Amino acid sequence: MSSPPSREIPLLGRALLGLLQQGESSGYDIRRLFTQTPMGTFSDSPGAIYPALARLEKEGLIQGRNERSAGPRRRRIFRLTATGRAALEAWLAAPVTRDDVVRGSNELMLRFGFIETTLGEAEAVRFLQALQREVTSYLAELRRYVDAAGGSMPRSGQLALVFGIRSYDALLQWSEQAVTAYGKPQKDRKE
Repeated sequence: MSSPPSREIPLLGRALLGLLQQGESSGYDIRRLFTQTPMGTFSDSPGAIYPALARLEKEGLIQGRNERSAGPRRRRIFRLTATGRAALEAWLAAPVTRDDVVRGSNELMLRFGFIETTLGEAEAVRFLQALQREVTSYLAELRRYVDAAGGSMPRSGQLALVFGIRSYDALLQWSEQAVTAYGKPQKDRKE
């Protein structure tokens, strides 16, 4: 098994590894996917994708090859290497932490989006259960904070905190529904 890279992989790089785990793709097709789908959340600009692919290739996480296309240009097709797969698997299998929950759901949902096809359904359920534990713990802390300091906060601060609490409540409710969905046969899984 190949060793993971020596430096931290940025979130865009992780998104690219997850996409390439699903199959080979050209840089153009990946860029188009980012501009036409919610995957654009993970890239500041479509132009960031090509340099990110080059960095991943330089680090040995992906491998590219040139392929003839209909026009005068060659297409560069990328695939995940064993080292890239090991890095992706390590990231997906990492424990869900309080810091993950506090930073927000984008990275967590990206991990969850790739976990089942990479590590299997059982790992997806374990991920969701760990997410539930961390969110439940953090919600209790936020509610204690509101009880202790809520009266001394400006109204805008109180309302912002209420928004945050409701967002975490929604994440917790979604994760509970997702665990339940994994207990149902595939054809019965909706939303």
